[in-house]
Amino acid sequence: MNYDVLIGLEMHCEISETNTKVFSGARNSFTENSNTNIRPVDMAFPGTLPVVNKEAVKKSLMASMILGCEQPEYLYFERKNYYYPDLPKGFQITQETKPAPIGSYGKLVYECNGEEKTVRINNLHLEEDAASSDHYPSGSRINYNRAGVPLLELVTEPDFHSADEAVAFLETMRSIYQYAGISEADSKKGQVRCDVNVSIMEKGVDASDPNNWGTKVEIKNVNSFGGVKDAINYEIQRQLDLKEDGKYDEMEQQTRRWDEESGTTIYMRSKVDAIDYKYFVEPNIPKLKLSKKWLDEIRNNLPRLASERKETYINEYGISNYDATILVKEKPVAEFFEECIDLGANPKSASNWITTNLLGSLNKLDLTINDIKLTPSMLVSLIKLVDNKEISSKQAKEVFAECLTSGKEPKDIVEEKGMKQMSDEGEIVRIANEVLDENPDVIVQYKNGRNNVVDYLVGQIMKKTRGTANPSIARSTMASEIEKR
Repeated sequence: MNYDVLIGLEMHCEISETNTKVFSGARNSFTENSNTNIRPVDMAFPGTLPVVNKEAVKKSLMASMILGCEQPEYLYFERKNYYYPDLPKGFQITQETKPAPIGSYGKLVYECNGEEKTVRINNLHLEEDAASSDHYPSGSRINYNRAGVPLLELVTEPDFHSADEAVAFLETMRSIYQYAGISEADSKKGQVRCDVNVSIMEKGVDASDPNNWGTKVEIKNVNSFGGVKDAINYEIQRQLDLKEDGKYDEMEQQTRRWDEESGTTIYMRSKVDAIDYKYFVEPNIPKLKLSKKWLDEIRNNLPRLASERKETYINEYGISNYDATILVKEKPVAEFFEECIDLGANPKSASNWITTNLLGSLNKLDLTINDIKLTPSMLVSLIKLVDNKEISSKQAKEVFAECLTSGKEPKDIVEEKGMKQMSDEGEIVRIANEVLDENPDVIVQYKNGRNNVVDYLVGQIMKKTRGTANPSIARSTMASEIEKR
């Protein structure tokens, strides 16, 4: 390809970890019941005034600090004026120009396909979300539950050069929001949406000069990371085709939308510039002084993020980079793992059970770790049963499967099913000789050089003990006893 790709992202993430909305006392919680989390101020009823949610500001400042942004001395809010059916006020309370949003000029180092990448953060601002529209063949309905929910908008510089890089960044940001307790960042609940800016330019041209950039196309409201990847790849190819056809220079700066059904971007309108929104300072919210003491308090209490936990898992617990990456991908999984460690589990054993058996089962059953009845203490108990040779690894998997759905303690399941592993060497010697007495022809085969018949004989021991004999003791005992014949 003779062109370089420039991609910038605008990531909108609802702050879900507050009790109320950003400017009203309405509940800030997800519900399937439409139009229930509403207060008059959300609907812009006459005589209502917005009041800033301090916790939403705190969560926003946390994100700003994690991203290495500058924080302003004073916090201003502004009105972004435009009409849309899901915007009852006719304007959105946001931040844009006066004097700076809640975070400016940061950066984030993230990993993509095993390589470290850096993206510059232009700004991070706090605003209120709009309502949501549901469209049907007979018409459209508006759900105002989302109106006024605190929303963080993160704007990057065009530092991504592929869809993979953009998605890796978004996944990293989702992890940050979850680990910091800022948001669940659950796209299924509509808590994360993205606008994507894509342009192409001649390969080798200086990308630091905006005059060299191609015509920017914005793709609005992509609701999943998979959608972001597909939309970017489609738009890159669409623009390359225009280049090849000699029509690229005729393309105007524009806004398009991603259509999942057709797998294409569709023209919406020519790009709206900031001046068309007629921003002005929100007259009902005075400027807010952000004290150094409060900022220092927030900064000194930032939580451990996925990257820090991953480093601990590798350096202190000896977990592989691959497994550590899996363990920290979702915060509840990392917390489950750490609780197992606190309860005395061997870190590598706990990691193996979680990354292989637990996450494999969750994926197969389409569940999350919060949906299951298996607790960290139950998994630790199961691991100890195996380590103490009370049950075999094969039996442990059976016990694990039942724990996952029944919530029964592993020891109780072992007792109920008579699974307790036989480790009495004297008893295993007796059973081994019983098996040999019943299979004289197999002994002859062994003496004639067929050493693999030991597997069959060990299997007979396991059959007689209903799988409870310790496999390693059974094998060593049989090898020893057959040599005596």
